[in-house]
Amino acid sequence: MGSNSGLRGGRGSGRQALAQARAAAGDGDVAIQGGATTINQYLAAGLIDELRLHIVPLTLGVGTRLFEGVPPVKLEQVRSRGATSVTYVTYGVLS
Repeated sequence: MGSNSGLRGGRGSGRQALAQARAAAGDGDVAIQGGATTINQYLAAGLIDELRLHIVPLTLGVGTRLFEGVPPVKLEQVRSRGATSVTYVTYGVLS
């Protein structure tokens, strides 16, 4: 993966913030970092082509669930790797 341009709490709409990040990244990748609410907004808008999850077996009891309010999305597992107390999974977003 090439250079990344992180996107954290940009101003304006998600589409505007993503367009600014893509322009700044040039040919590089853009990483959207955030919680479930942020990721769900970008997934629902069809703006994510790869999803990287770090899964930790911890129950919080409250919060927004990943994929909550998102139309059905087809995912293809690209890779996964386990480590002590965490599993890293990468999915390609097909639709």
